[in-house]
Amino acid sequence: MREKILEIIDKNSKISAADLAIILGTTEEEVVAAIKDMEEDAIICGYPTLINWDKVHCEKVTALIEVKVTPQRGIGFDKIAERIYRFDEVQSVYLMSGGFDLTVIITGRTMKEVATFVSEKLAPMEAVLSTATHFVLKKYKEHGLPLVHKSQDERMLISP
Repeated sequence: MREKILEIIDKNSKISAADLAIILGTTEEEVVAAIKDMEEDAIICGYPTLINWDKVHCEKVTALIEVKVTPQRGIGFDKIAERIYRFDEVQSVYLMSGGFDLTVIITGRTMKEVATFVSEKLAPMEAVLSTATHFVLKKYKEHGLPLVHKSQDERMLISP
């Protein structure tokens, strides 16, 4: 039941416990208790809202930064990742396999603001060896949900 609740609220965190109970064939009390347990166990860490900022008159720039770091003895990448995710600009930090160690996703008002973050806060950290910044030009899908609507194909169907 827990995994099914997580799958449903991952797509729609506004669904009511009553509706979840109906979908799962259980009681509302069991659903509420399961959600409370998952919140206490830090399985459910929050309920963010997905916003398509392109439709709001608010300029935001998103950047994905590849970061190579020197892992610290005994704690690996955890300490540097924690130092990075504490910055307000940082939306996400992921440990990666491949050509770099961490992916850092940040938002800023302008490209210059992002560049300033990288040059003044991220790159000078003693464990950071190098960074490569990529700017997001357009978001099509986020958190499993499309941010753009499909346009209707207005061509006429011609059959033989």
